[in-house]
Amino acid sequence: MIPAFLASGNRAARPAEPGATSEEPSPASDRPARRAPTRRPRLLRGLRAPWWLWLIRLVAAFVVAVLIAGVVTVGQVWWAGRQDHRPRSDALVVLGASQYNGRPSAVFAARLEHAAELYRAGVAPLVITVGGRVPGDQFTEAGVGVSYLRDLGVPASALLAVPEGRDTLESLVAVAGEMNTRSLRSAVIVTDRWHTLRSVSMARDLGLTATGSPVTTGPANRGVHTQARYIIREAVGYRFYQLFHRATPPAARQPAI
Repeated sequence: MIPAFLASGNRAARPAEPGATSEEPSPASDRPARRAPTRRPRLLRGLRAPWWLWLIRLVAAFVVAVLIAGVVTVGQVWWAGRQDHRPRSDALVVLGASQYNGRPSAVFAARLEHAAELYRAGVAPLVITVGGRVPGDQFTEAGVGVSYLRDLGVPASALLAVPEGRDTLESLVAVAGEMNTRSLRSAVIVTDRWHTLRSVSMARDLGLTATGSPVTTGPANRGVHTQARYIIREAVGYRFYQLFHRATPPAARQPAI
């Protein structure tokens, strides 16, 4: 039997196995930490995008903005056409439409009949018809409107024709000047439903206290496709007016001597 101290000494003196090292591996915490590669923030990486990608982004943003503005404007036209405001006012202003040899078109007749109804309801003591004539016509839209309203029972003393204007803005400029001359300030605009927003906006820009009482009958209100076409057309017209043809109040006309 080998003594214990000899056995332990033999173990201590045992030669190392080939390939073994005398030093013990250092713990992992003692090793130098590897630095993770730095990454730029996503925002900074986007700033280094090529120019053509920026161009695509700008075009896409512009298209989205136009679409949003179009949807908002269509909603404004639709909403204004569904509101019927008829406060006590100085005058009813009937915007002209086509006339055929002295007779109003179906669209114009619907507007005139609605104005006669508002007059009988006591909304205003005066009905103003407006609209000029195209070359070759014998009658003005304003004159035809007055004749039609007389046939509907509106007295001649409550009628005023303003035979000027071949579009909405020209007509309302003429009306605003005539109303200023007579010290009239408030008006209810009578026109088609989807024409209300643009017409009332023009009248207000011209210095009138204007509201709209739209017509709910006539060809402009027949069928979904017809109304959709009118709404889109008026949405484009309203934005075009807001951007390029904003009206300003006219000076009061001097009375003729």
